[in-house]
Amino acid sequence: MARTRKPVTSEDAFSRALKDRRQISISVIGRRSGRTITLPVWFVLAEDALWLLPVYGSQTQWYRNLLMNPAITIKTGGERLTLRSRTLKGAQAVRKVIRWFREKYTPEIIARLYPGPLNVAVKVSLRHRAGETT
Repeated sequence: MARTRKPVTSEDAFSRALKDRRQISISVIGRRSGRTITLPVWFVLAEDALWLLPVYGSQTQWYRNLLMNPAITIKTGGERLTLRSRTLKGAQAVRKVIRWFREKYTPEIIARLYPGPLNVAVKVSLRHRAGETT
C-alpha cells in the first residue's frame, strides 16, 4: 500500500528524486477491474506539478482510469507518493504540456513515440495529497 506524505516542497526527497529522471512509475485503479495498474510514463516537472501526456491521448487506458478515479500513486527511485490528478482537455493547456515534453525529450522523440492524438494531459499537483480539497 502506498504511503501518503505531507505536501511536497522543492527541497524534499520526492522532489529531489524527480530532478534527474526521465521516467516514473504511476499506479492507477482500473475503472472496471478495480485493481491497481502500474506502468512507466514520462513526465515533466514544472509549476509545482507533475505533467503527464498520455501517448494515445484520450484513448489511453490509464487516462481513462483517472477519469473514473483521480487518485494516482507516483513512484520515483525509492520514493512513493499518492496524489490526486486533474485531467486537462483544454487546447491551450494541452499545448503547453506538449511544448514542455518537446523541450525535455526533443520534438523528434515526442513525434515518434507519441502517436496521439495529443488532445489531453494530466496535472498532478505536488501541493495537495489525495483526499484533500484544492
